[in-house]
Amino acid sequence: MRINQIKNAQNFNGLYNNKILLSSLEHIADHGASFAAGVSFLSAVVLRPLAISMTPKADRENKKILSADSIASGFVKLLVALGISLPIESAVNKIKENQDQLFKNNSFKNLSKKQFDFLTQSIKLGSNLLSAIPKSIATVTLIPIIAGLLNKQKEQEVHSLEKQGFETYKNSVSFKGDLATNLISSIIESEPAQNFAIKHSKNSKNIARNASVMTDILLTAGGVIATSSSKKIEENKKKPLIISKILSTVISIFGGCAIDEIIQKLGNSFVENFKNANIDNPKLSKYLEGLNVARPTVIFALIYYGFMPIFTTLVSDKISKKQLINNKKV
Repeated sequence: MRINQIKNAQNFNGLYNNKILLSSLEHIADHGASFAAGVSFLSAVVLRPLAISMTPKADRENKKILSADSIASGFVKLLVALGISLPIESAVNKIKENQDQLFKNNSFKNLSKKQFDFLTQSIKLGSNLLSAIPKSIATVTLIPIIAGLLNKQKEQEVHSLEKQGFETYKNSVSFKGDLATNLISSIIESEPAQNFAIKHSKNSKNIARNASVMTDILLTAGGVIATSSSKKIEENKKKPLIISKILSTVISIFGGCAIDEIIQKLGNSFVENFKNANIDNPKLSKYLEGLNVARPTVIFALIYYGFMPIFTTLVSDKISKKQLINNKKV
């Protein structure tokens, strides 16, 4: 069995040792939260609006408001990634660069290398979780603005508010320089954080998936609350938005987790061959870390932004039309 795996790895050596692939995986491992934000941004401003526009027999106004919601969420996530995720990732990577010395100084004496990698990646991916509720509120605030832009109206107001929104995010960043490094280092050194890593590091393959699920739940909850209480979104537009958010999140979470499990099982041979082909590479653990971040990120993006919008747009549109009919009767 082992001999066959080695032979297979040798046969596909060009793929498993591809410099672009290895470099990409290393970059994703170092910048997991930024990678997720980048995929979400491109999917939110291009893929999801395209899918919504292709939905047959849906009201044009409902399509517009759902597309505005998607585009707003994409820009907000990008701004938050630039303001919060990147500084946190930079601080964590500084710590990892000096990890050999820190381990010698017994700063992380209770952690193995695998547990340390798991904990630092959790902190990086967790940066999206910290900002989930503010992102939801900002997204809902931008919906009517972008909806107006889609109608080619209120352009001056859009530019003014976009600039104001950017300044708000820029000024709210508290993680700078050594402060972030010291703060995160103290978190890693803390007993609760180390106990968390020791307990859960065996499930490191699902770290990005679990972070994505928790972030999506918080984003949706915040988005539903902000939408229902918004005074700038018309009442007849709120219900389609809320229904679309809830349906997209619930189905994407269950569907994404199921597909991710299937891909993990089907991809076991690929991972083993990849390990064998790079067995002497000192960066092997980082490449595997990148694989575990990229896999669920792409899966969830394709489901949430590519496939779900067509279904949720149809459902929310039908409910919206039914609501209008009932309102006329009253």
